[in-house]
Amino acid sequence: MVGSLVLLWICFSLLFFLLRTQRPKNFPPGPRILPLFGNLLQLNLANPMKDLERLSKQYGKVFGFFIGSKPAVVLTGVENIKEALVNKAGDFSGRPLDMLISHVTESKGVILANYGPSWKDHRRFALMTLRNFGLGKQSMEQRILVEVSHVTTCLERSVGKKFNTFPQTLFHKAASNIVCAILFGVRYDYEDAFLLSVINMITDSTKIANGPWAMIYDTFPMLRGLPLPFQRAFKNFDKLKEMSCNMISQHKKTRTPGQPRDFIDCYLDELEKRGDDPSSFHESQLVMYILDLYLAGTDTTSNTLLTAFLYLSTHPDIQERCQQEIDEVLQDNKCPSFEDRHKMPYVQAVIHESQRVGDIVPLSVFHSTVTDTKLMGYNIPKGTLVIPNLSSALKQENQWKFPHEFNPSNFLDDQGQFVKPEAFMPFSVGPRMCLGEGLARMELFLFLVCLLQRFKFVWPEDAGKPDYTPVFGVTLSPRPYKMDVRLRKNN
Repeated sequence: MVGSLVLLWICFSLLFFLLRTQRPKNFPPGPRILPLFGNLLQLNLANPMKDLERLSKQYGKVFGFFIGSKPAVVLTGVENIKEALVNKAGDFSGRPLDMLISHVTESKGVILANYGPSWKDHRRFALMTLRNFGLGKQSMEQRILVEVSHVTTCLERSVGKKFNTFPQTLFHKAASNIVCAILFGVRYDYEDAFLLSVINMITDSTKIANGPWAMIYDTFPMLRGLPLPFQRAFKNFDKLKEMSCNMISQHKKTRTPGQPRDFIDCYLDELEKRGDDPSSFHESQLVMYILDLYLAGTDTTSNTLLTAFLYLSTHPDIQERCQQEIDEVLQDNKCPSFEDRHKMPYVQAVIHESQRVGDIVPLSVFHSTVTDTKLMGYNIPKGTLVIPNLSSALKQENQWKFPHEFNPSNFLDDQGQFVKPEAFMPFSVGPRMCLGEGLARMELFLFLVCLLQRFKFVWPEDAGKPDYTPVFGVTLSPRPYKMDVRLRKNN
């Protein structure tokens, strides 16, 4: 009996020795590493933000931890994030290649593609194409204002009625349609089966990608072939890729070369222009490219709008001041232009404060080091997962007047003019910052101004105390809430 226990102890000790993960020399400090699991058991996988804050206070603003045997570094605070992603961008602009999200997307497209010539080509092409389709111009404003008119119609039907989940889906559908118009040249009815199925599949996949099943996939490669819930993400993306292929096939039949109607036509023109030359441009890239841009252009905008109207309905004084400024600038209820933002410092401040408090992408999109490098005196090996904690910058106490409350004064100087502190980085920073920033800024301004111009948003008396705690995911979203919509008297 004693001999068996000794043998078991020896086997356990040997297994512990074989499976233990060694911290690289001069790697950033962090919690003790457990065999097999790394530091996963020390994090609340449903929402790790408080744990990351606790570890930062204990080990410093640049600390290391392990996902299984994979090393990861968390960057806390504006200074450390900018040092890595801006000053040393060439070293820190990779993407992790052995995780669920990279396998599902095949590391193609532009958002999750690894740093290199192909990514640079596709990012440059996306920015150029968006500009050609009117980003920053009146033509893009008109696309957005058309969608605003449909949202206005829906809200007019809700005047005098309470609704809760309705705004959640409404803003998501509206943001989806704007992206669809750019990508496919198509607008869908809000109850269209195609639009609803795409939204549902992407929502489901993002929940999986940011939950415990993704962590299990990333940590235990031997389980990846089992019929576990993470397989649903692959099935969803197979269907989405099939939809993308169908869109491309339809465009091939109806396009006129050199006269692009939308993003797909532009990409097909580019393929023809490049001919047989070796290139990173090919149809398999376009399939994921479409899904990339769709995903990037919907969740962030819709969740920011939901956050803004949650706070405006519960802060009537702020809402009233916005409407007063809008009325002064847009006399006779004329249609707003994006240029009008320069005359509306308070509205600008409210939009940016909604982005700051909404904290929509708290951990950015994970980066990876493309070479052995150093940061703040620590050695960071090639292939290390890098997690920029954007939330820490958006709430950094020495950067904001009111870091822990919703207050537009965070973006106003003593003269009431709009200012933007360097810690404002909801779109991340550096060469991999969100390429849809310009579109999102235009959408947020035009949606907010048009809706506040026409409606008053009221927190219902029977709705209880508002809960501002967001639902954690790849993007943060407000919890479903009730809201009264009323026509303003001057309308």
